[in-house]
Amino acid sequence: MSQKRNVVVCQSGGPTPVINNSLRGVIEACRDYPDVFGTVYAGFHGVEGILNEELLDLSSQAPEEIALLRTTPSAGSIGSCRYKLKANNPEDTERVIEVLKAHDVGYLFYIGGNDSMDTANKLSIVARERGLELVSVGVPKTIDNDVGDSEFKLIDHTPGYGSVAKYWATAVQNANEENAGSCPSDPVLVLQAMGRKIGYIPAAARLADPKREMPLRIYMAESGFTLDALAEDVNSLLKTAGRAIVVVSEGLDVGSIGETKDNFGHTQFGASQTTVEQTVVNYLNSKGLAARGSARGNVSGTDQRSCINLASATDLDEAYALGRKAVEIAVKDGNGYMSTILRNEGDTYSVRYDKVPLGRVANSERTFPSEWLTKDRNDVTDDFLRYARPLIGNDWVSVPLEDGIMRFCRFKPLFAEKKLAKYVPQGYRK
Repeated sequence: MSQKRNVVVCQSGGPTPVINNSLRGVIEACRDYPDVFGTVYAGFHGVEGILNEELLDLSSQAPEEIALLRTTPSAGSIGSCRYKLKANNPEDTERVIEVLKAHDVGYLFYIGGNDSMDTANKLSIVARERGLELVSVGVPKTIDNDVGDSEFKLIDHTPGYGSVAKYWATAVQNANEENAGSCPSDPVLVLQAMGRKIGYIPAAARLADPKREMPLRIYMAESGFTLDALAEDVNSLLKTAGRAIVVVSEGLDVGSIGETKDNFGHTQFGASQTTVEQTVVNYLNSKGLAARGSARGNVSGTDQRSCINLASATDLDEAYALGRKAVEIAVKDGNGYMSTILRNEGDTYSVRYDKVPLGRVANSERTFPSEWLTKDRNDVTDDFLRYARPLIGNDWVSVPLEDGIMRFCRFKPLFAEKKLAKYVPQGYRK
């Protein structure tokens, strides 16, 4: 492209505490190339914003508000969505191309997980087929840490995971104090962590106790425990320790709990009629504990992915760097890549930033290494701790306060003038 073109940046899927810092990285890096990039827009609520021609002008926002994106959690600033461009809804794809053409968009940056990388890849292909020269680059994010390959060669870890890992390290430390104090009447505390099919989030509970001094059990989806086997294992711990902290994945197979599906086809445990935690607590109490008292439970919700005060400073810095790297890739390498983070060899943690073809990560899904599960499958090994420990950092994030409460980014509602007729996305038509 010889002349500068406009930019659209989108976010898709579940947010993270650090997703806005990737957004900040994209915006600020685009400013460094005034001869390449024109106006930077955000698809307000992801691809739905493009479909609805709701393009938020980010170039006209105050620099101090852009700076506040660093410590603004979740996706409230420009919104996210779970709307999927499906092959059987071709009008949606055509509409996206029409909107991008109408606003002279030549660059698309897509911040998201597996499905988002697939969307970014498909849009770049279709755009070129329709005569729109579009450079599409992905920026990874997901608290689940499931983007990429199981050999960690495409990406070492995804932004968002380090922060949710720190959340759980902190939560379990506090839970241990609660359990130690109340164990005469409530000897078992069951905590439910996010993680549909993969156990990186519940595994992070072990970061709270690397010396293995707590009476802690971790049951991930990969653990393969039945309710009866879990109860037997917990009672065995009660006989020796007198109390137990039990971390369960929301994806642990305890039978049907009325789970629902989102637009990507993913299970939404948070929208279920009951929870894994409730099922486990009820079963333990009905089965009987090897200690006086009863089991209690707690289900963490979206706070796992929105608590900026518990975010990892390392995670924030890496999220920002990946946003900037995506812009550099667009300028120097062109279309069809995702910015990625790779760990350098050596005892001291350090990383490098690179690129990987979108086609290799689109709809990818890594697994949790089986060798990182202990022999009894109720805990994780020290090899996992060596992998995860650097990701939670060593500092607390400083969040600006205003009148005693956190001061987040406040964008003005400056939207591009609409040039096309109103459109109803195919997925919302009756």
